[in-house]
Amino acid sequence: MILILVESPTKARTLSKFLGKGYIIEATMGHIRDLPKSKLGVDVDHDFFPSYIVPVEKKKRVTELKAIASKASEVILATDPDREGEAIAWHIASILAERHKSLASLRSGSVVSKKKKIVDSSGLKAEGYKRIVFHEITESAILDAVKHPQEVDMRLVDAQQARRVLDRLVGYTLSPLLWRKLSRKWLSAGRVQSVTVRLIVEREKEIRIFLKGTYFTIDGVFIPPSSNGEELSAVLLKKDGVPYEKSTTFTLFDGTYTSKTSSIQTENQANTIISDIASPFAVSAVEKKEVRRSPPAPFTTSTLQQDSGRKFSFSAKKTMQIAQKLYEEGYITYHRTDSVNLSEKFLTEARGYIEKTYGKAYLPDKKRTFQTKSKVAQEAHEAIRPTTIGMTGENFEVPSDMNHDHVRLYELIWKRAVGSQAKEAVFDSTTIEITSGNGYVFGAQGSVIQFDGYLKIIGREVDEIVLPSCTVGEIVTLKSLEKASHESSPPPRYTEASLIKALEEKDIGRPSTYAPIISTIQERQYVVKQEKKLIPMELGFLVTDFLVKYFSHIMDLPFTAKMEASLDEIANGAPWVPVIRAFYDPFMEDMKIAENGAEKVKMEEETLDEKCPTCGGALVIRTGKYGKFIACSTFPACKYTRQLFEKIDKKCPKCRADIVVKKTRTGKTFFGCGNYPVCTFAAWKKEDIK
Repeated sequence: MILILVESPTKARTLSKFLGKGYIIEATMGHIRDLPKSKLGVDVDHDFFPSYIVPVEKKKRVTELKAIASKASEVILATDPDREGEAIAWHIASILAERHKSLASLRSGSVVSKKKKIVDSSGLKAEGYKRIVFHEITESAILDAVKHPQEVDMRLVDAQQARRVLDRLVGYTLSPLLWRKLSRKWLSAGRVQSVTVRLIVEREKEIRIFLKGTYFTIDGVFIPPSSNGEELSAVLLKKDGVPYEKSTTFTLFDGTYTSKTSSIQTENQANTIISDIASPFAVSAVEKKEVRRSPPAPFTTSTLQQDSGRKFSFSAKKTMQIAQKLYEEGYITYHRTDSVNLSEKFLTEARGYIEKTYGKAYLPDKKRTFQTKSKVAQEAHEAIRPTTIGMTGENFEVPSDMNHDHVRLYELIWKRAVGSQAKEAVFDSTTIEITSGNGYVFGAQGSVIQFDGYLKIIGREVDEIVLPSCTVGEIVTLKSLEKASHESSPPPRYTEASLIKALEEKDIGRPSTYAPIISTIQERQYVVKQEKKLIPMELGFLVTDFLVKYFSHIMDLPFTAKMEASLDEIANGAPWVPVIRAFYDPFMEDMKIAENGAEKVKMEEETLDEKCPTCGGALVIRTGKYGKFIACSTFPACKYTRQLFEKIDKKCPKCRADIVVKKTRTGKTFFGCGNYPVCTFAAWKKEDIK
C-alpha cells in the first residue's frame, strides 16, 4: 500500500478519483507542525534555530498518520506546489522520521545536536519519502507526477522558513511593545502588515490636507448639417491655442497623483466666456484612426483578487477561499502564482476552441505569450486557468457544496485564460474639433468597435460613443452652451483591489499573503471597510505613527521591498541566516530605544453628555478589541459598558426602529435593528434593507 499525503480532505477526495486500489490518500488537515504560539520559538543565539511543535489540536491526527505510515510500503508527499507546500512536505517527513531513523536530525540548513552545537546539514535528504508536484488536479497531471517523483526542494523550504522566522521575530517582539506603550493587548504588528496599514494611513492624511477647489467646464451642443438632426456634444478645449485644462501633480507617500482641473475657476469667468463665444461654428478637424487593443494576460493571484473585487465585490479572502475550492475539486490550476505563463497543451487547446467556436477570424496567426512582470515570479508555475477548456461557465455543473459565487469566479478565470489567446480588438477612434468665429475650440471624442476580437470572449467593458458624420469646413448649428461646476478630487482611498495592486507593484509581501493581511488589519481595528473603501481608524493612526517614529526602517517602502528580494533569493540557494541577521541586529537596537525612550500613548476619549447609570460618572467612548464602545470614565472602579452603534439612514422594515452598523466576532460588518433583541432583523448589505 502506497500512502499519499495532502493538506485537505477535498484534495484527497479528488485525487482518489484517479488512483487505484494500491493507494491510500490521507489529509493532514493543514499544517501539522509550527512555531509555538505561547513563546518566540526562535533561538536567536543559535542562528535563529526554529523550535517547531505539533499543536495540541493536531496531535491526534499526527498519531493517526504515523500509524498509517508504519504500514505503508511507500510514502508520497503531495502538498501544494509552492514554498509553503514544500515546507509542509518537509514537516511531514520530519514528523514521520521514526519510520526512517536517518531523518531524526533533519533540519533545513543546520542540525542541532543534544548539546545545541550547530552542524551544517547540506545534502541531508528525506530518504524514504517521495515528493510529487502537480499544478492541476486532473488524471493526467496526477499520473504523470506519480511516475516522476522528486525530492523535497530544501531551497524552497529554507525560503519559507526564513519568512516564517523573520515574521515571528518582528511580530512577537513588536506586538508586546505595542501592548505596553498603547495599553491594548490585542494589538499586533508585522513586517508586511504594518507597512500595509501605513499605506492606508498616509493616503488618508493626503486626502485630509488636499485643498479642494471649484472649477468649471463649458459644454456645447452642435448639429452638423449632414447628421439628419443628430446632436454632437463637445467640451471647450482651448482659446487661440491655449488649453483650459490644468494638470497638477502631487507627490504622495506611495507615488504621484495628477489632479485635472480647469483654468476657469469662477462662475463669472464661465459666464464671461460663454458671452464672448461668437458664431459661426465650423468643423476645423476630423481625425480618424484605427486603435488595436490586445487582450489582457491570464490571471495571477493578485490580478484575480483585483478583478473579482472590482466585478463581484469579493474580498481578497473570499476570492482565495473560492479559488481554493475550485483548485481542490480539479476545475482550475493552482491559484497561488505570480506567473502569466500558459502550458503548450493549453495554448493548443485554446486556439482550437477559439477557431471552432468563434471562427478563424478570431484566431491570431501564432500563440500569444505574456511577460511576467514580477521579478521573483515562480516561472515553473502557470497562470490560473481552467483545467478543462470545454467546461465553460455556462455548462458548469455546480456540485452540492458549491454555489453561484464559485461559478462566477470560474467563469471569470475561464474567459480571461481563453480570451488571452484571441485576436486583438479593433476600434475606430474619431476626434472632432469645432472652432468658433473668434477662436474658441470645442472637442469631441468617440470610439466604435469595428472588430470585437477577444472582447467576444471576455465581454465588452467599454462604452461605444458614436459621433455624427462631419466634414472639415462645414458650418454647424449651435444648439446650446452650458457651464458645469466641478470639485477637484483628492487622491482616492484604497479599495482592496487598488491596495493589492499597490503592494504588488512595490514588491511588498507576497500575493498569497495579501488576503490574510487585509483581514487582520480590519480585525485589529486599524482599518474599516466602508462602501468598498479602506479607511484608517484612530488606532491605525496611533500605531502607524508610533512605529514610524521608532522603527523607520521596517516602515519604509524601499527597505521592505529590498527585504522581500533578499528573502526570495533564498529560494535560489542563498543562505538564510545572514539575511535574518542583517535585519535582526539593527531592529533590536531600535527596540531598545523604543522600550526605554517611548512614552505611553494615550488614545483620546470622547466624553458624552450622559451619566453612568451605575455610579453617575461621565460616560466616554473607548476602542476595544471588537470596536468602539461606551464605558464609564471611572473604570476600573465602575465597570459599566454598553455597545456603541453607528446609525444609517434606513429604518428597520419590521419595526421601523433605527438600523445600526454591527460587527460579528470575526470583524465582519452587518446591519441590524437597533431594537435588538426585541427585533432580530439583520442584513449583510444596505441594499437588502427595503
